[in-house]
Amino acid sequence: MAHTIRDKDKLLNRVRRVRGQIEAVELLLENESECEEILQQIAACRGSINGLMSEVLEGHIRFHLVERRHNHKSRKSNAVDDVISIAKSYLK
Repeated sequence: MAHTIRDKDKLLNRVRRVRGQIEAVELLLENESECEEILQQIAACRGSINGLMSEVLEGHIRFHLVERRHNHKSRKSNAVDDVISIAKSYLK
C-alpha cells in the first residue's frame, strides 16, 4: 500500500487546514483588514503547505526509497533519516 493511501486521512486533514487558512486570507482581503494581519495569515498558510510537503516527502523517501529496498535498519536508512531531517528543517 502506498504511503499516500496509508496516510490518506492525515494528509486530507492537513489539506483541509490549508484550505481553511487560504479562505481566511480571502476573508481578510475582502474585509480590507490590516496588512500585518494578512501577512501573518499568509505566513501561516506557507507553514501549512510546507508541513504537508514535508509529510508527503518523508513518506515518499521512506516508502519508495527505503522500505522497498531494505527491510531492516541499516546505515542507508540512517542516512535517509538525516536527509528527511534536513528537508524538514528547510521547509519550516
